[in-house]
Amino acid sequence: MTYSYDFYSTGIMIAFISFLGFLLENIWLAFTKGYIDNRNMKFPFLFGYGLLVVAMHMLLGTPAEFAAKLPFPGITKRFSRLIYFLTVMLIVSAGEIFLGTFMEKLCGIEYWNYSWIPMHFTKYTSLPTSIGFALVITAFEEHVFVPVMDMITRIPLYVRTPAATVLLAIMAVDMLSSFLSMRRARGYNRRWRIDLRKSSHRLTIMHKGS
Repeated sequence: MTYSYDFYSTGIMIAFISFLGFLLENIWLAFTKGYIDNRNMKFPFLFGYGLLVVAMHMLLGTPAEFAAKLPFPGITKRFSRLIYFLTVMLIVSAGEIFLGTFMEKLCGIEYWNYSWIPMHFTKYTSLPTSIGFALVITAFEEHVFVPVMDMITRIPLYVRTPAATVLLAIMAVDMLSSFLSMRRARGYNRRWRIDLRKSSHRLTIMHKGS
């Protein structure tokens, strides 16, 4: 699979997806826990989402590009999309198990726990969540990735270069400092939280050591 986008366009796309990942996790929290928070970061980016989805695009391409590369003559479009979806689901599941286990070893915390979800595999992944993530990523790759990248590549290079550099630096430093803070504290890096189920929608600011 040929990946033709330049480094700075890719960096901005990683930031865009990382921001969407931040929103996605808070939507999940809002529906399952009744609150939203900073997701252990100072800035509203979850770097892992951007890196993973862009890496998948580099590896698999869009569903249409993936289908064209399959070594099966006469395969239907619907079946090729199913293979793409299942591949994404396996990558997501493996990535969740790796990250969850890594954070438990590094920081001594459960980064998340899906044991309450039916059909979970270990506490870090489950069939329902893997299906959900795979559906979102497959739809994004099929309908959103290329149009957004086309828009990004139209940004003048003199704007794109510093924007990508600053965004990548912010996300990398934020993720590293967050992991180091959690390792030192052996706890989450919570900084703010908004409780949505309370009539006041109270904003709670977490102080260091709280």
